[in-house]
Amino acid sequence: MMLRNRYNTGRKKRGIGKFLLVLLALIVIGCGYVAWKLLTPYGPQESAQAAMETAGGVTVSEQENWIDFKPDKPKANGKSVLFYPGGLVKPESYAPLAHELAAAGHHTIIAKMPVNLAVIKPDLADDILAAYPEEQFVMGGHSLGGSMAARYVVAHPDALHGIFFLASYPDEKGSVQKLDIPALSILGTNDGVVNMTKYQAGRMYLPPDTVYYTVEGGNHAQFGDYGHQKGDGEPSISEEDQLKQTVKTLLSWLDTIK
Repeated sequence: MMLRNRYNTGRKKRGIGKFLLVLLALIVIGCGYVAWKLLTPYGPQESAQAAMETAGGVTVSEQENWIDFKPDKPKANGKSVLFYPGGLVKPESYAPLAHELAAAGHHTIIAKMPVNLAVIKPDLADDILAAYPEEQFVMGGHSLGGSMAARYVVAHPDALHGIFFLASYPDEKGSVQKLDIPALSILGTNDGVVNMTKYQAGRMYLPPDTVYYTVEGGNHAQFGDYGHQKGDGEPSISEEDQLKQTVKTLLSWLDTIK
């Protein structure tokens, strides 16, 4: 009888052990699935993929930590552009914007962020600026990328010649309000991703002479080419129209920077 009880007890313990192992495996798989869903980035669509090709007087090349859009005929005294992508958006998604800026003569570089989050490596600009020491850069970004760009500018006030925000805003740590630096902010009226309360509050961290531009009918995702973003508003203008307005505004602003 005692041997049978011991046998039954041992079998129960093994059964509990197997159950716990299965439960642990399910938890690990579940956490992995959730992390995969949360960290799956938005990727470049057809227009962005096409803009990654060398064409139209722009040479496109990829480095380990950035994508380079170099004009064959750089604009005399034109500023170069350093761009931080939005959170969980692949850098190639902004190729149409970068290609257009480069076609107008401005060397443009898109940073490649670890796991597509600028908050992971906000100082990536160090490597880019060091690679092109003879050039004068402005810096900016889309959404989270713009906020992280502002923090970089604050930490390196003498390294950049301007800051711009696409559907983005600075926070207290990225306040450029007291810096003697040109600033530009562009926002679409149908943006459903930007927290408008924080966006309005972020104005206090911008210089008083900041240039603001509103894209009527534009939304959040159409500053890049990566498809619909969860929570975003529906645009009432085309992606091409939003890109055209954004490029025109950026180029006009860049022309004012000495």
